[in-house]
Amino acid sequence: MDDLLATCDAAARAGAAQLLAWRGGVMAREKGPADLVTEADFASQAAIRAEVAARFPHHLFLGEEQANDFATVDEDEHVWLVDPLDGTTNFVHGYPCFTISVAVARGRELLAGVVYDPLRNECFAASQGQGAWCNGAPIRTSSVTAVGNALVAVSLPPRVRPDAPDLMDFVRVVQVCQAIRRSGSAAMNLAYVACGRLDAFWATQIQPWDVAAGVLLVKEAGGAVTGRDGASFDLRHPHFITSANAELHRELREVLSSHG
Repeated sequence: MDDLLATCDAAARAGAAQLLAWRGGVMAREKGPADLVTEADFASQAAIRAEVAARFPHHLFLGEEQANDFATVDEDEHVWLVDPLDGTTNFVHGYPCFTISVAVARGRELLAGVVYDPLRNECFAASQGQGAWCNGAPIRTSSVTAVGNALVAVSLPPRVRPDAPDLMDFVRVVQVCQAIRRSGSAAMNLAYVACGRLDAFWATQIQPWDVAAGVLLVKEAGGAVTGRDGASFDLRHPHFITSANAELHRELREVLSSHG
């Protein structure tokens, strides 16, 4: 395991230890409408940042619970993209579906990433050009090639208006896929696409720290990831469609493009 990936792993586990210590005893507040943050988020991020700083003190750090702009990062700078608790609302309610996401990029190029599920003790890891693993075992995306046979996930914004394009997308896809899921954790969705538990996933309102590690997982596991328009995935504007393979990706893009 190279130094970057080893740091992703150690940092994610340090954050997880904080989440487990806080579990069942958190006070939540709203960052925005229906968008929660807790003491656990901040404790996890502090632990993750300490691990990264101890090994790479000169790298930039971009975590969800701080006000930094990824658009200002130079193309040759290393930057850590961290969601210390992806699935905060689940965590607050005791719903067992949350993860820690830690990734490192150079400019827009993803180098290494980890999505860690502390409740299942599952560590999904990927390194650029080296593949993807879950707890050390290689993983691959599924072989499903038709939307009608696909289990698909979606991330929706905290509040969805009746006329929102996101809701129109949901209605269109749910009519043609085998089934659809909304887990509340984008990082977990991407990890599950990478290991074949899900066949596809899309999101239109998302942040780089939510998906950086997961997108690398899917790519290294053989999946397809593009922007909503079919262009190359752009970490600075991370609306995307990801699927197990090119055939399924093409079908899902056609379904979603019917709503623009």
